[in-house]
Amino acid sequence: MNDPIRVLVAKPGLDGHDRGAKVVAQALRNAGMEVIYTGLRQTPEQIVETAVQEDVKVIGLSSLSGAHMQLFPAVVDILRQQGAGDIMVVGGGVIPEDDIPYLKGCGIAEVFTPGTSTKSIAEYIKKQFQSDGFTLSRIDHIGIAVPDLATSLDFYTRILGLNCTAIEEVADQQVKVAFVPLGDSELELLEPTSPDSPVAKFLAAKGPGMHHVAYRVTDLGLALSSLKAQGVRFLDEQPRTGAGGALIAFVHPKASGGVLTELCQRTTAEG
Repeated sequence: MNDPIRVLVAKPGLDGHDRGAKVVAQALRNAGMEVIYTGLRQTPEQIVETAVQEDVKVIGLSSLSGAHMQLFPAVVDILRQQGAGDIMVVGGGVIPEDDIPYLKGCGIAEVFTPGTSTKSIAEYIKKQFQSDGFTLSRIDHIGIAVPDLATSLDFYTRILGLNCTAIEEVADQQVKVAFVPLGDSELELLEPTSPDSPVAKFLAAKGPGMHHVAYRVTDLGLALSSLKAQGVRFLDEQPRTGAGGALIAFVHPKASGGVLTELCQRTTAEG
């Protein structure tokens, strides 16, 4: 069973009316979510602090005072500064239609105007986290193409002070991989073992540099089917085993703005 979606309902600014926010909070609880309500007159900083402490997935902002154009974007900005930009922010209240494009451009996922049913709000939030879709949990690693592992590792280990935990050869990709953990992600340095390998061709065309970005998913098969249903092209039609024993699949660069994108599923033991 999936864990309940944790939602923080907050009233930023000096708005002293919270009946609507309380109604939404109760409706979300009735829909099976865990809801924390912050109370009146919260600053953006206080809202973000509570959201991070409570480990919520969603912040619902309510404003009737007309200050939404300043307060809503401020919450998004502070979340990003705190490294919590993956928390989804939605807004509601007395918000003119003309203000909505600006708010969405600032990172507000959705804006619910007066008259929106609480059922629609709950359904929208659930849809973003429903189990028949998929979510990216974090950046798993960044792949960096290098002509020589030993020379490149010297910079990352001796100069930057990072540790190389393992070096592995992936025969079917004709590449040797050095793993350099960094926070909850890692760098993977890629040295070709054949002039015909994809990494060798990348180096010949573009020189050393970032080769791909890999995102962690919990269910690679689900991610593949979900993205294919949306017309996304893949280099790998089925999951295959990559470096470190992970299940991987590469999205076609033309589907992702020219950036080679990898989806990566690791075992529970690998974190």
